[in-house]
Amino acid sequence: MDSTEAPEGAGALAPESSTPTPDVLVEKKKKKKKKKGDGGLGTSRGIETMFRTAYRTHLDLTALADTKANIMISINGLILSIILASIAPKIDSNNWLLIPTVVVLISCMTAIIYAVLAARPRVNATLIDLDKVRNNSTNILFFGNYASLSEDDYVDGMISLLTNTDNLYTNMMRDIYGMGKVLTKKFELLRKSYTFFMYGLSISVLAYIIIFMMTTYFPNTVGV
Repeated sequence: MDSTEAPEGAGALAPESSTPTPDVLVEKKKKKKKKKGDGGLGTSRGIETMFRTAYRTHLDLTALADTKANIMISINGLILSIILASIAPKIDSNNWLLIPTVVVLISCMTAIIYAVLAARPRVNATLIDLDKVRNNSTNILFFGNYASLSEDDYVDGMISLLTNTDNLYTNMMRDIYGMGKVLTKKFELLRKSYTFFMYGLSISVLAYIIIFMMTTYFPNTVGV
């Protein structure tokens, strides 16, 4: 027998190739994609980061809106106090002060009203029950909603929510959406407050200057 001839059955004992086949590679990629997230939403860490960032941004913007509203209330309140204390008593003897004083009073009062509306707590309470929570038809994360539930129902609803990732994400999305709607209303009222303050103060200052110049150089035209 030739020594170079392979013994019978040697082919069956030969080790398999360690290089993975294309089908194996595709299957590994599919498994990796499944591990990255649930339902193609991305990694769990990425989803949590997104929600955390969205909540922090909305809370910061809410605090900013309240701060701006408090600034407008303080400034306009100070202006009103100065005008009522120092200028209003002089209107009887100086009739030319009436028009600019009225303009600044109206503008300051309007700005204060819109600023107070922006800073005023806004809660839209909705009566819900445990069935709505389990059916994912309401947002249990908002205190205005779950305040109508008993403590036991609230705990049961939260347990039901935490055991279902899809419902949990949906409730968080609804909560962020509700915060966004409140922020939109706040900044809209603040914009009106600042607009009335800016135009009202500008018009009143111009009116003071014009009437003062007229009383100084043309006293007969204003009846002084």
